[in-house]
Amino acid sequence: MIRHRKPSAAQASDRGTADAAAPESGALPFPASDLPASVARHLLFDREGFARHLTGTLEGCDEPRERRAAIVRALTEARTDVLALIAEDFATHPRAARQTVRAYAALTDAIVWQAFTVTTTVLLPRANPTEGERITVLAVGGYGRAEMALYSDVDLLFLTPWKMTAWAESVIETMLYILWDMRLKVGHASRTVKDCVRLGREDYTIRTALLERRYIAGHEPLAQDLRTRLRNDLFKNTAADFIEAKLTERSDRHKRQGGQRYVLEPNVKEGKGGLRDLQTLYWIGKYLHGVRRAAELVGIGLFRQEEYETFAAAEDFLWAVRCHLHMIARRAQDQLTFDLQVEVASRMDYRDTGGRRAVEHFMQDYFRHATRVGELTRVFLTALEASHVKREARLAGLLRRRKKLRAGYVIQNGRITIADEKAFLADKLNLLRIFEEALRTGYLIHPDAMRAVAANLDLIDDEMREDREATRIFLDLMLKHGNPERALRRMNELGVLSAFIPEFEPIVAMMQFNYYHHYTVDEHTIQVISTLAQIERHELIEELPLSSKILDEGVNRRVLYVALLLHDIGKGRPEDHSILGAQIARKVAPRLGLTAEESETVEWLIRYHLTMSDMAQKRDISDPRTVRDFAKIVKTRKRLDLLTVLTVCDIRGVGPNTWNNWKAMLLRRLHADTANALEAGLETINSNKRENDAKRALRERLEGWDAKELRRETARHYGPYWQSLSTETHKVFATLLRDIPDDEIRIDLKPDPDHDATRACFALSDHPGIFSRLAGALALVGANVVDARTYTSKDGYATAVFWIQDSEGHPYEADRLPRLRSTIQKTLKGEVVPREALKDRDKLKKREREFQFPTHITIDNEGSEIYTIIEVDARDRPGLLFDLTRTLANNNIYIASAVIATYGAQVVDSFYVKDMFGLKLHARSKQESLERKLRQAIAEGAERAKG
Repeated sequence: MIRHRKPSAAQASDRGTADAAAPESGALPFPASDLPASVARHLLFDREGFARHLTGTLEGCDEPRERRAAIVRALTEARTDVLALIAEDFATHPRAARQTVRAYAALTDAIVWQAFTVTTTVLLPRANPTEGERITVLAVGGYGRAEMALYSDVDLLFLTPWKMTAWAESVIETMLYILWDMRLKVGHASRTVKDCVRLGREDYTIRTALLERRYIAGHEPLAQDLRTRLRNDLFKNTAADFIEAKLTERSDRHKRQGGQRYVLEPNVKEGKGGLRDLQTLYWIGKYLHGVRRAAELVGIGLFRQEEYETFAAAEDFLWAVRCHLHMIARRAQDQLTFDLQVEVASRMDYRDTGGRRAVEHFMQDYFRHATRVGELTRVFLTALEASHVKREARLAGLLRRRKKLRAGYVIQNGRITIADEKAFLADKLNLLRIFEEALRTGYLIHPDAMRAVAANLDLIDDEMREDREATRIFLDLMLKHGNPERALRRMNELGVLSAFIPEFEPIVAMMQFNYYHHYTVDEHTIQVISTLAQIERHELIEELPLSSKILDEGVNRRVLYVALLLHDIGKGRPEDHSILGAQIARKVAPRLGLTAEESETVEWLIRYHLTMSDMAQKRDISDPRTVRDFAKIVKTRKRLDLLTVLTVCDIRGVGPNTWNNWKAMLLRRLHADTANALEAGLETINSNKRENDAKRALRERLEGWDAKELRRETARHYGPYWQSLSTETHKVFATLLRDIPDDEIRIDLKPDPDHDATRACFALSDHPGIFSRLAGALALVGANVVDARTYTSKDGYATAVFWIQDSEGHPYEADRLPRLRSTIQKTLKGEVVPREALKDRDKLKKREREFQFPTHITIDNEGSEIYTIIEVDARDRPGLLFDLTRTLANNNIYIASAVIATYGAQVVDSFYVKDMFGLKLHARSKQESLERKLRQAIAEGAERAKG
């Protein structure tokens, strides 16, 4: 068996497919020696020998259907043998698929040739076919390129000289039935040469397929005739239109795939930076210059040799991924879903190392290749512009008056580029200045200039990193021109950012394998900086009023931008990334020109960059202790303001739907209470004052209530009830409790726009386990609980409020509320048993099963004055909250409130609890026993969810 090795430049020239202008041939567009030796030796590839074998299998078969079945059996057995040989060979070079995709194409060629031959010579022989009965079989599309994965489509074009004859129609039908009976996915068209030219003129998809046609079997002169007609009547003088059509198609495809290169579950074929992008470049080069192989793009000046090698490496890697996907899924599969990412990483021999999972290493390589494909695309398209084949870019505002360029730069095809490369490289600071000049003038950078920068990254050395002017330029890119995202993204793609800040390099294209983070770490970093710039440009005043106000009042922008740039720089290692990131920032911030005080603040911001989010989302911020503890951490209003803006940008940079009104409200409230505590003193956070203010506000809202009713309502609840809920919610409960019979359950369901959730209020006679029963009822209707509070009144009633969302993370539509109410009523009355009813619903989605979230349980008696806080950090699933609350209830633990923070497939449930005597859980033995039972409930539920 031939061992896989990276091809040399000379060997690499074998890549690609036969060109439209090249002679048609039945042979594959690469030597047989390029196939795995075991495959090439198989009898199936001895065309005449296997044809005789196939004819022999028909002896004794008289019926047409019986004869066809015998042919199908023989071909299927041979194909199965070869597929096993291809798979065996692929396992020896799992990250490179060049031989593999060609082997699949060669196998398909052999099958199609044999099917045609046996059909025309044995099943439907024609001793002397007339000129009109000539027929040719061509491969088109990916099959025409001789690039196939295990379950790729077999796209065939049956070509006839003119109108289809009955015999030709029978041949095509018989041949197709053989291939279909073999379970091949065959796409086919039957056309004349004239049809091909006419349809190719009308439809660019058909034209592209014709561009990649390849002769397989039949009357070869007919294929030659098609080649001549296409070249003279269709391809000639139409390159510009074809290129524009393919680029428009590419742009539309990217939009359909999400528009981002770093989507969580990329499409290897159609996604940005995927195989289709590489194929588009090749189609254009082939249409324009008649190249037969991608390597020839170097000779005509569209690629440099090193760029072609990047093309070849990306193509090889992406095809390897696609081949593994097909093998694992046992069907055509191009989407790298979470569950498949793990399996592909394993098959490609990635291993867990350095505190990161194998799948994360694999996806980092994937995204780096996708980025390089993007760079190649820019280079290629600019070369087309230079040759006036592709229309020049017309940017919005291009005709506006631009700022005058500094010496050393010129405009070429609407982009800024280098006037003299030698002079440019004589001063290594120019490797940064060009990005500043592009931002200052508003021009995009020409790919020729990008090429020069990327090829000379070695000039960025320690001396340059310490240079004051270099750090001034770098900081100005973020601080001065209003669009730091554009410069940082381009610098990152070209390697300049990692060269100037080497500590940034490990997080480039680093994927975080969870359902929460939508971007790679470096892209997330750029997104958060982009959010800050948007706030500064006053584009988010309505969405982010607090952050906008803080920035308008003035903060240290150098500190904020550098902290955002470095906040996740410690990710990907076993240590806590906040602590490690702070340590890294201690070295990087001074190097970037920050003062000792500024560097200390940056270090502090990175060390505590998750604290405000955690406090707001995982703790009860109505508890005075929460605010006091947070105020002790931030210490000053300046740090509070900086941390607030950083936290907002960080959450918004996680993904497009991560930020919502709920989180905004929590952060605004925590900021306001903490600011008040810092300015007026921690002792001003007074429970009694909050309680009195809440009662007064409720009395003002309960119009028409007499004095006796008001006194009864304001006296029936304990302090935490008044401190935690809004006046509107107090009013709802007052109405629900008014004259409530002991055996009645009252429910109020209303959308709560301020929380991006539906507020569900319950009033009923109190009894043990009420919180758990409510959680079970909500789980049954598929509700996601985002926050919850429950209180017992002095006269024995439970008042519970849950904020819930549907499976899409939105408040429930009004027309769904009656069913919601009915199911909850049935559950609370005992007509439905949640544990039984949840059996079929408490399941993990297949694509999310590979996420690993170790369970962490902490029991904290210091975070609240009167409650023990039990925090459970675990894998989320529909029945988890019910299982946890049922376990607590079974152990006589009273739940006062639950704060639920969801991070994709991970959830942190924080319960504020007391024991049956109304005391904190102080006994160590009680804590350990409870933790054990909670872990058991989680483990048992996880097992059920796998079923």
